[in-house]
Amino acid sequence: MKPIDEIGEENRTSIRDLKEAREEPKIDNQLDPSHQAKMRALTAEFHDAEDCVGDEEVMFGAFPQQEESIAVLFPNAIQAIMGATELPGPATIPKRRQELLKWNGWGYNDSKFIFNKKGQVEFTGKRYRLGGTVLPILKEWMEKTFGASLEHKTLPRATLNVNDVPPSFANEEFLQDLRGTKISYSQDPEDRVFRAHGHCLHEILVLREGMFKRIPDIVVWPGCHEDVVKIVEVACKHNLCIIPFGGGTSVSSALECPEEEKRTIISLDTSQMNHILWIDERNLTARVEAGIVGQDLESQLAERGYCTGHEPDSMEFSSLGGWVATRASGMKKNIYGNIEDLVVHLKMVTPRGVIEKSCEGPRMSTGPDVHHFIMGSEGIFGVVTEVTVKIRPVPEYQKYGSVVFPNFERGVACLREVAKQRCAPASIRLMDNEQFQFGHALKPQVASIFTSFLDGLKKFYITKFKGFDPNVLCVATLLFEGDRERVLQHEKQVYDIAAKFGGLAAGEDNGQRGYMLTFVIAYLRDLGLDYYIIGESFETSVPWDRVLDLCRNVKERIVRECKERGVQFAPLSTCRVTQTYDAGACVYFYFAFNYRGISEPLHVYEQVETAAREEILANGGSLSHHHGVGKLRKQWMKETISDVGLGMLRSVKEYVDPNNIFGNRNLL
Repeated sequence: MKPIDEIGEENRTSIRDLKEAREEPKIDNQLDPSHQAKMRALTAEFHDAEDCVGDEEVMFGAFPQQEESIAVLFPNAIQAIMGATELPGPATIPKRRQELLKWNGWGYNDSKFIFNKKGQVEFTGKRYRLGGTVLPILKEWMEKTFGASLEHKTLPRATLNVNDVPPSFANEEFLQDLRGTKISYSQDPEDRVFRAHGHCLHEILVLREGMFKRIPDIVVWPGCHEDVVKIVEVACKHNLCIIPFGGGTSVSSALECPEEEKRTIISLDTSQMNHILWIDERNLTARVEAGIVGQDLESQLAERGYCTGHEPDSMEFSSLGGWVATRASGMKKNIYGNIEDLVVHLKMVTPRGVIEKSCEGPRMSTGPDVHHFIMGSEGIFGVVTEVTVKIRPVPEYQKYGSVVFPNFERGVACLREVAKQRCAPASIRLMDNEQFQFGHALKPQVASIFTSFLDGLKKFYITKFKGFDPNVLCVATLLFEGDRERVLQHEKQVYDIAAKFGGLAAGEDNGQRGYMLTFVIAYLRDLGLDYYIIGESFETSVPWDRVLDLCRNVKERIVRECKERGVQFAPLSTCRVTQTYDAGACVYFYFAFNYRGISEPLHVYEQVETAAREEILANGGSLSHHHGVGKLRKQWMKETISDVGLGMLRSVKEYVDPNNIFGNRNLL
């Protein structure tokens, strides 16, 4: 397939063509009439499709030798992992996010951890395999670890009081220009609050107890690249502020509105730009609108037999554009790569115009790669509108696994050897003992006496016969995928290496359960906050020779800082090695503590987190591996990339956006 600019007129199929075409297809790969109506309905769902055409056409005709449109109702590609019982439509997340998602917590309205009438923790809803499941050990673990009690509860506000929401000060001239474009917009208080934040701890606490001082004045929903161009042009005309919004899962304060911003703030929500524009089966690439969320992208590709393989923990809700803007990483990067490895072509709208390459070749030697100015830019230069990504056939075979090691040091040594031999499975994660205990507390109620007996037998074998200390051992979870023969060969190689470091195979079920918990772990923070438990996660990357020191020193620093600040119960301070590279690893930390009796818990938490980040940097770790910088971590940018490096970023910002239209104030 040729680059889109080189496709001849005879091979182009625009939205307008689809709207008018009723005769026989003119070319073999044109969408057949039975699917044109579906495509039109999807495109016109929120506004007239012709508004996104103009002089530049949107391509839907590049499906070599295929008969069906990809823009139809598709099964959920991650159903097997999440255990979903309902299949989503083309866009799982509705335009009014509050109809499906919590306004002051993580995830779906119908999915949460609760204490049932028997005083046991239960996970509600049917969207996940854990739905309707009782977790009999979790309450005891919370009491033992944090000193938490059901008698001490702190509940959030039940509903959003619109009277607490700051008024909208939308520029009237901008609104007049916007009405002429037919681009959808809203000044509704709920719509504006939903796009005023991400999911940092302090943002959620503000929602539970108060309100942000500054939120967007207006939300706009472009339907395509051309809509974004119009919005940016009008915002520049009136000198307004734009903050791009994708999936809303940021954990770096990137979406918070600067309180000192006096101009009208526009939240540019890309969620309606959620279509796969074309698939090229010869080159194994797909061009996709940047507002699509991960679960929709993978489910739509899976219907065609493809995947990107990019699965960050937030993939249900995070968007393709957000992945690009934060330089995201997925848990299966060992096979598929990080986002920078998947991107073939980008299109970004800036106040200076549109940035994109003229060629979609696999590599170019044309000076510094302009894509790397865009990836990780966190919305300070412009809006990513379209992304061409690499795709692969859905793997033939998938297998989970797990390994128990006598201690964390042995586990890290094993992962280092796996990385050295370049035989890492799609995903390999090593949990320290505290995280192993945490995961054990999330184990569902045993279904039968026989299962309970087997679990006891395994525990006896590991702890008594093999001599592993349950308070020291650690566990690695594994995910293999590919063709069956290669997976089985790969599996043997990894287990052979593990055995050299004292590792014991611990079964597929433990591995699969570990990855399933990936999608529900974020819901636990909301339960904790109801019972005076405050907690957060953060991550870093570090060279192999510093992994053990960094993990130990950061965890000890967290415990020490909490004690010095009057935290009565020892905090949970835990980590896992979650990604492996030739020269280092990504380490992911969780920490939480009981804040009952502390007058300013958020202030204490922020002090502890700051100390932990400084300890990471002192031990050779990076500022971030995949969460990004935002406003939360930008105080360390100068020492991270040097004064000159920071100056280079500022120079790019000043050139592409001299009036600071994209004024979220991230990074710089």
